[in-house]
Amino acid sequence: MRGPGAWAPLCLLLASAQPSRLDSPERPTFPCGGVFTGESGYFGSEGFPGVYPPNSRCSWKITVPEGKVVVLNFREFDLESDKLCRYDSVDVYSGHSHDQRIARFCGRFQPGALVSVGNKMLVYMVSDANTAGNGFLAKFSAAERNRRDLYCGGRLEKPSGSFKTPNWPEQDYPAGVTCMWHLVAPKNQVIELKFEKFDVERDKYCRYDFVDVFNGGEVNTKKIGRYCGDSPPAPIVSEKNELLIQFVSDLSLTADGFIAHYKFRPKKLPTTTAAPVTTPVPVTTGLKPAFPVCQRKCKWTGTLESNYCSSNFALAGTVITNVPRGRTMHATISVINIYKEGNLAIQQAGKNMSAKVIVDCKQCPLLRRGQSYIIMGHVDENGRGKIMPNSLVMMFKAENQKLLNVIRNKQC
Repeated sequence: MRGPGAWAPLCLLLASAQPSRLDSPERPTFPCGGVFTGESGYFGSEGFPGVYPPNSRCSWKITVPEGKVVVLNFREFDLESDKLCRYDSVDVYSGHSHDQRIARFCGRFQPGALVSVGNKMLVYMVSDANTAGNGFLAKFSAAERNRRDLYCGGRLEKPSGSFKTPNWPEQDYPAGVTCMWHLVAPKNQVIELKFEKFDVERDKYCRYDFVDVFNGGEVNTKKIGRYCGDSPPAPIVSEKNELLIQFVSDLSLTADGFIAHYKFRPKKLPTTTAAPVTTPVPVTTGLKPAFPVCQRKCKWTGTLESNYCSSNFALAGTVITNVPRGRTMHATISVINIYKEGNLAIQQAGKNMSAKVIVDCKQCPLLRRGQSYIIMGHVDENGRGKIMPNSLVMMFKAENQKLLNVIRNKQC
């Protein structure tokens, strides 16, 4: 964290831009909670940039002009860390009640921009008896509802349109993001929703990253389903004139994301909704193999050292996901150790690192979920590892790790 002197220029700005309790002419001390109205403003946890007090409950209510939405950006964030945020946490809600939570944060992971459905937002911070951090500094601002380029989520009222996860399609969606899209049609119409592309971190119960779809405009209304994995949900038709779509990613692994299209239509046609599902599991029969036979010999040759020198990257990691796409297999690798990074794109969320690799010939070589491997290969233009049938892939063992540590210290 920064030292006290580094805050002086920012604090002078805050002192003139936002009412607060001043302990000195150059360093405002923020109170516990507050009520803010207007186009923009700053606020911070109690005592920021000093350590926030224990056993506190603080609420900040924000209201921007009618017809606009609240965009919240955390400039600094440092709370006690816990995987489930059980001790100290910051909750962000759409509206001024605790009914529609957008996200919960803790630790030192700086969240991305958050947006409310309407013109109100509530920020609620809790600390237990043992605090460990300097808290947060945040800025809120008002934005037009149709500025889809600034953030994810918001209210959509046009007769048809599209929405997508952040970074789509250039990169994976970021970790620690929550987006809520509120689709509102005229009273006598319903909404058709279709996901064109869909790739959200796979889990049998969709516990980590997921998309929830609700009939109505609140998260406590009837849930149509929760979705994750790489199979798009079946087309959905609302019962009435509103749908709420909530996308959540946790602080670890991410994926490509999704793009969805919607349109309004008269209510007279029969409506159907997709049954709640989690991740569909591909089913194969004995009529044909699950994967086509690779046309090239699936075997690496040479030594660890020769393959290390001829490859763009070398790592040890555990396969978290492996998803077939056409003739290829896309896998997410939780990194154990990086021996040679090259241009491989490494994602990091907290202490967890991961990388994407594409197996050019599905099962050749075979990457099983939950297994740990040493992997060497080349890198494509998007920073993903490219695994060919002759790429080095072998089970990860401690003795190989020692040898690789020696190899990477040599000149190829």
